[in-house]
Amino acid sequence: MLYILLGQDDFSIGHSLEEIKRSIGDQTLLEANTTTLDGQQLTLDHLRTVCETVPFLAEKRLVIINGLLERFEPRGKSSRKRKNTHITNQQDEYKSLAACITKIPDSTILVLIDSNVKGKNPLLKELSSKAEVKSFPLLRDAKLRQWIQRYVAKEDCSISPQAVNSIAKLVGSNLRIMANEINKLLLFTSGRRIEEEDVDMVVSYAQEANVFTMIDAILGFKAKVAEQALQQLLQIGAAPAYLLVMLSRQVRMIVRAGELRHQGEPKTEIQNRLGLTSEFALHKILDQADRYPLERLKQVYNKLLEADLSIKTGKYNAELTLNILIAELCQQGKV
Repeated sequence: MLYILLGQDDFSIGHSLEEIKRSIGDQTLLEANTTTLDGQQLTLDHLRTVCETVPFLAEKRLVIINGLLERFEPRGKSSRKRKNTHITNQQDEYKSLAACITKIPDSTILVLIDSNVKGKNPLLKELSSKAEVKSFPLLRDAKLRQWIQRYVAKEDCSISPQAVNSIAKLVGSNLRIMANEINKLLLFTSGRRIEEEDVDMVVSYAQEANVFTMIDAILGFKAKVAEQALQQLLQIGAAPAYLLVMLSRQVRMIVRAGELRHQGEPKTEIQNRLGLTSEFALHKILDQADRYPLERLKQVYNKLLEADLSIKTGKYNAELTLNILIAELCQQGKV
């Protein structure tokens, strides 16, 4: 039996893989009969050897291959001669692998897991008609909100529409992180309905939202707003050293986003390059990249490095350093 699990939603792919495992039989025996392979390095001989191995004290064995289809994704432009040679080699390779995979014994359950695969993938075309193919794209907008509601309902709890919108905006499409944040909310609310105020208090991504507010205020020379955001973060338990790291990371991402936008990259590509799963975070970073000049961003970043050095050398404690930093950066706008 051949399964192909595709998509960037690794949380749902993990659940699907667990369902496949449960359907095979005794989980203790299955553990001894499971092999996981790296598809980028896999050779035809190794694949054949693993798939044809007889299960040990069981009827079935499970073989999981990560990234095999991605290995045959069409690449960028290259010289014609090199490109033609590469295409010929790839054709021979994927056809040999496809032939091997379609002839695996009934005792082997083979699962291919890939994240970035498109419909033109040649190995996928060869195998899709012979496999059970499941797609798990990142959830967004209405589908993401529906997933949140279903997850909460599964735990016999409820959540307000405002809270759903808030957590969807803050956390984004990473369902593994989303599940962790919802679980914290369920513990915090102890059976009552989850409200928007609970999300603001509990969800760690709410700290990131306040970091956006603070960096916005610093870049815009708004001392009072920046100081208020700092105090709110400290009150909900954010460590000063952590906040300094977050501020530095934020400025770096704003600069990088500005560079990518200047190069004409689309929003989806910028989001992937920055490693963002939250639409909220992407929107804020692009907005800040558009509004603030590079010189101001460099000035703030250099000051953040100086503040980090002050903390590490023991010149000031972390909280005092942050307060001094905000005062200095916001005062410069008045000079």
